[in-house]
Amino acid sequence: MLNRRTFVGSAGMVAAGAALSVPAGAQSRDRVLPTGAESAKLFIPKDDLEPGTFDRLPLSFYKERMQTLQARLARAGVEGVVLTDQWNIIYFTGLFHTTTERMIHCFIPTKGTSPVWFYPALDRDLIQTWWYDDGEMYFDWLDVAGAMPQEGKLVKGPTRDLWAWLLEGVKKRGFAGKKLAVDRELVPSRQKTVVEVLGQPMISVANDCMFMRQRKTPQELALMRRAYTYFDQIHAFARDLIMTYGTDLTDYEIGNLAQDFGTQLVLKDIKRDGKPHNAVGISVGVKCRIGQATGYPHPNQFFYNKIERGKAFQVAGGIRIGGYGGELYRPYMIAPRTGHMEKVWRTARDGCVMQKDLSRKGTLCSDVAYAIHKMQIDQGMQKYIYHRPAHGSGMEGHQPPYLALGDHTVLDTGMCFSVEPGLFDPETGTGANFSDTFVVRESGPSLQMSRLPYSEEWSFIKI
Repeated sequence: MLNRRTFVGSAGMVAAGAALSVPAGAQSRDRVLPTGAESAKLFIPKDDLEPGTFDRLPLSFYKERMQTLQARLARAGVEGVVLTDQWNIIYFTGLFHTTTERMIHCFIPTKGTSPVWFYPALDRDLIQTWWYDDGEMYFDWLDVAGAMPQEGKLVKGPTRDLWAWLLEGVKKRGFAGKKLAVDRELVPSRQKTVVEVLGQPMISVANDCMFMRQRKTPQELALMRRAYTYFDQIHAFARDLIMTYGTDLTDYEIGNLAQDFGTQLVLKDIKRDGKPHNAVGISVGVKCRIGQATGYPHPNQFFYNKIERGKAFQVAGGIRIGGYGGELYRPYMIAPRTGHMEKVWRTARDGCVMQKDLSRKGTLCSDVAYAIHKMQIDQGMQKYIYHRPAHGSGMEGHQPPYLALGDHTVLDTGMCFSVEPGLFDPETGTGANFSDTFVVRESGPSLQMSRLPYSEEWSFIKI
């Protein structure tokens, strides 16, 4: 079991060697962690998408996104929209925030130049120091009208309906009787309140919001590529670690060391001062599992098992900078391998190669899924198929559309997908699930966001 990790010096984009203490009976011996440099030699060549140099998208990006949404609303004769969904608020305003039961909504007038915020006192510093010209604050959930303890106003009374309160705020700004929208389908009780306060129901523009979020802009893709540049190095580190120390470690230890390596790698490049609005949307997560647990798509047990020869091994996780990034998984088959292990891996890998080639602008999602599933079945792997080949990928993780038999969405430029035509055999404890992000381009096959190979040289290892 690893019980300490101390960095020694520094080494640019790759963390320096660190002491690794592994108990061996009554004694422990220090070992130096690898840097990932050996495995990085196997990276595929760079393409023409350069990583962004920014830590988050600038406010000008969000203002342009809001203006584009306003233009779509104007064409539909809509005079304003209430954004209620966390991811829509982040995408159209740039305000990164935490969601709980507390209501954080904003109203965007079609002809306005900034959002109107409706928010709890808890988040007043975040909201008022971002893009703020107008708004109304309540104290907390559940709320009482007039209560503002932070201002010395302590009031008892009935629970206030904050949805009605928001609508009154919209009405006060001259929007009663106007054609308005909201970014979701309202339940009947909410719609009833809309009619009571504003005079007519709100329409849903959830599809318009998702349409824009699905089609990533060049700026978004550049920031995503930056995140993947780090994740490539994290995977190289994890591979070097298992190649170097092999059966001395557990899957838990490899995952935690890789996550720590990646976190330090990312954060040494991020400008941060502890104040809001910088170092936002950052996450680094790595988990590994060995043997039996790889035979399930979503195993529910804690991973703490020694690395063993002759087993399947999975390195999985996700990374984001400024809200952008995605998944990156690689399955390994550790020698001595059985023919069955190799076939499961190769069939899963071949599905990834197919997905990259088939995911072209103008193609139906369902057609890509059908072709991949047909290949899996033709290879006799039907027993090990557990799920669709891929989900759409966005800031929230899973995002429509899906490479699934029942999704007939037409692929369009900038759509991003995970890469998961995985196969799982719980009987032998053999699973192979790759993931990555493939981006639909204006022409040709999709773009691979990572530089990790889909090769036997990378994944068929001997320890």
